[in-house]
Amino acid sequence: MSVTPPEERRRSTGRGRLIVITGPSGVGKDTVMRELFALDPSLQYCVSYTTRPRRPDERDGVAYWFVDEERFRSMIEHGEFLEWSSVYDHLYGRSFESVRGAQSRGDDVVLKIDVQGAAKIRRHVRGDAIFIFLLPPSRDVLDQRLVERATEDPASLEARRNAATLELAQKDKYDHQVVNDDAHRAAAEILRIIEADRAARSRS
Repeated sequence: MSVTPPEERRRSTGRGRLIVITGPSGVGKDTVMRELFALDPSLQYCVSYTTRPRRPDERDGVAYWFVDEERFRSMIEHGEFLEWSSVYDHLYGRSFESVRGAQSRGDDVVLKIDVQGAAKIRRHVRGDAIFIFLLPPSRDVLDQRLVERATEDPASLEARRNAATLELAQKDKYDHQVVNDDAHRAAAEILRIIEADRAARSRS
């Protein structure tokens, strides 16, 4: 796949685009994101803040910025978040600084976000973003992925299953829907969407 060099893209498109990728828990957002950044390293990832406990395989500043609730609430009070949400009893948010700084340099910025947060960002950006909904091959596959993650207690697992039903019902509100039947294939499809947007902006 041909990827536009960063310098050429910045000259042709000016301000960077915000790319919002969402979908239900267990759909494989992290895996697809890794493949996407391997395909196009020029993409910038906006690391979110969270009060969720860090999992054993996660690094601070890579998966999330892990902060306590007091710090997070202070950031809210100082208006530092583009959006923030309470999800499964934990707080998640994306800072204005991390998004706007990269965009002003002409970099395309990718956000991995829950459906609730994506709706809030849509109100802020007013169309200046690409919204992509990641779908599982089937509901049975999604449920199996949640079980295989083994990161939730039974009550949390059931809450995520119920939330997934509501989240999947929102898919038609997004600009694009991509099925994650294979992480590399799904990432390549997302990159084609991004490249088509870059080409359209360079012609406008």
